Amino acid sequence: MDIVTFSEIIVSVRTQSVTVKEKIKNLTHRLRNYRVYHRYLGLILGLLVLVSSITGVLLGWKKNVDTLQPPLIEGQTPDLTQWISLADMSTVAYTALDSAVQVKNNPIDRIEARPEKGMVKVLFSEGYWEVQLDGSTGKVLSVARRHSDWIEQIHDGSIIGDLFKLITMNVLGLGLLIISFTGFFLWFYPRKIRQIKKEDKS
Repeated sequence: MDIVTFSEIIVSVRTQSVTVKEKIKNLTHRLRNYRVYHRYLGLILGLLVLVSSITGVLLGWKKNVDTLQPPLIEGQTPDLTQWISLADMSTVAYTALDSAVQVKNNPIDRIEARPEKGMVKVLFSEGYWEVQLDGSTGKVLSVARRHSDWIEQIHDGSIIGDLFKLITMNVLGLGLLIISFTGFFLWFYPRKIRQIKKEDKS
């Protein structure tokens, strides 16, 4: 049987001690890097989440607050056979917008029919304007600005452009995954370091 000398025991202990120190050093280095990533990515995501949260709350209330979105005003009849043509609706809406707020040459974005309410909403491309008409008579029911539309564009980033919307949505989604990943290791690595130190002492 081989006899282990005292010097060999000392060398073994020192080697084991160096290995433990290296493990702790590596984990500490990773922990420091993850903390930096977590901090700066968290600042960026925090701003995006703050804007998204505030605008999201406002959008949640848009049908309950008239300032955010004009309330629906009912027309006379839901019978579509009695409604005027889309061309006539467009003409009336253009005239109503010009008469109410002196806005001309504003192209129509879309016309939304609400048969159950007997009315239509004519939405314009610029200025977030909306004109509500009685579907059967063409009577102007309201002319108002849809503040919920520009709030929604801020919410998804499309107020700057579709490319910016695509980038911010991807940054927000992937960023939350990354920050969850780094957050896990910010919790795990300190526990691992304490465990290594505890095992080294025992």
